[in-house]
Amino acid sequence: MLQLGTLEIVSAVDRPDLLASSTATALGAWSERNQVGVASIDPDLADTAAFCEAYDVPLGASANCVVLSGKREGQVRLAACVVLATTRADVNNVARRWLDVRKISFAPMDEAVSLTGMEYGGITPIGLPSDWPVIIDPRVMVAPVVVIGSGVRRSKIVLPGSLLSVAPGAHIVDGLANPITP
Repeated sequence: MLQLGTLEIVSAVDRPDLLASSTATALGAWSERNQVGVASIDPDLADTAAFCEAYDVPLGASANCVVLSGKREGQVRLAACVVLATTRADVNNVARRWLDVRKISFAPMDEAVSLTGMEYGGITPIGLPSDWPVIIDPRVMVAPVVVIGSGVRRSKIVLPGSLLSVAPGAHIVDGLANPITP
């Protein structure tokens, strides 16, 4: 099993109780599921900066998943966006063009929670509605180990970044994120 920081990582297959139900179901369909770990964490430390500091996980090994919402011709288009914590998603240009909408924004928290069935601060690309595209920055894919949400705030999933390409609706989008400059 993978090792990262001070996390006590166990097989996600063996601990579905640490996953949102939709995440556990989706993960069960992956042939690569045995490469996916999960670690129990303090839910008050689920936000990226606090999590990384508390569990000695580098920001470059942590990925954020946000829900984007845009409209085109009166139709709402939703997508998940996954970028490393050391980068910032180019939502207004690259993501907006990719989703082919005139305006785009982060979905409001209550809407994101309701539509995903996941907890805010724990939303993950694994187990999202099957018709949602999941746009992923290439930096995530080359990360040997990445930490993402589990669908709940009390745990995190740990997996090779390349495995996110098997998530339903996954699309690798060049230029999706830019490094955060101090």
